Amino acid sequence: MLSVAPAPRHVAFDWGGVFTVGTFDGRSTQNVAERSGVPVERVRDSYFRHVRQLEVGAWTLPHFWTVMQSEAGLELPYTEFEAIYLGSIADHVPMYATLAALPEGVRVGLLSNNYPVVSDHLRHDPRFARFDALVFSNELGHKKPAPEAFAALEAAMERPAAQTAFVDDIQENIDAANAAGFHGILYHHEAHDAFERQLAAWLGGTESSDS
Repeated sequence: MLSVAPAPRHVAFDWGGVFTVGTFDGRSTQNVAERSGVPVERVRDSYFRHVRQLEVGAWTLPHFWTVMQSEAGLELPYTEFEAIYLGSIADHVPMYATLAALPEGVRVGLLSNNYPVVSDHLRHDPRFARFDALVFSNELGHKKPAPEAFAALEAAMERPAAQTAFVDDIQENIDAANAAGFHGILYHHEAHDAFERQLAAWLGGTESSDS
């Protein structure tokens, strides 16, 4: 009987909570509150009321800030806010090491609910050169867990969803990835070594797409 080599396998990742430590939104609103002297509850009330407009690309970051300034009484100029916003990214170093160590033949993607300016900042990060496909919700107009987001990821990967693992730290997004035909892997920072073994098993063909 002829032996048939398994189809090559690939991987795509979420960004926030996977390549970052903690919650970017929580950290950025805390930093804005501390710099401006406005109570963090007031900052977050405005931020979370409107952040979806950023995630689907309906608003620019300057417009978002103008609305927040008016609602929360924030007097910081936009340039200072942008610096605080980008400075609120806290890298999860072990995941960047995992990314750099992926075998050359593995195609690598990113599907992130993200924001204008932040997505541009990430795209210019030299470490992101390892990604073959970057899909940002603010550029697509759809955010996870919408099926359109996963359809866009499959198209950008140029590989069947069934050959691609999707790594995210939110169960709802994993469920949506599985429904779209991907092999979902739920990620936890405190279990990075276990994740690496799980990913290696998937890429090596020893972990079933049904597991």
